[in-house]
Amino acid sequence: MATLNIKNLPDELYAQLKERAKREHRSVSQEVVHLLTRALRTPPAESLRDLRGVARGVYGDVDAYLEEERASWD
Repeated sequence: MATLNIKNLPDELYAQLKERAKREHRSVSQEVVHLLTRALRTPPAESLRDLRGVARGVYGDVDAYLEEERASWD
């Protein structure tokens, strides 16, 4: 296993990390590994552009519906 050394870690950040580790019943090292694992395994947020048409199967033609609604405002 690799070893990670962190230089210039702000005292306040270390204190928060230490308190969190205590709360979670982990050592500081275990908490760092846990947080890094969680952060790196979380899938990146999708762009709104990637979501285009995703709900079409659920909501049908949303654009047509919106156009109808907008036309009813006049």
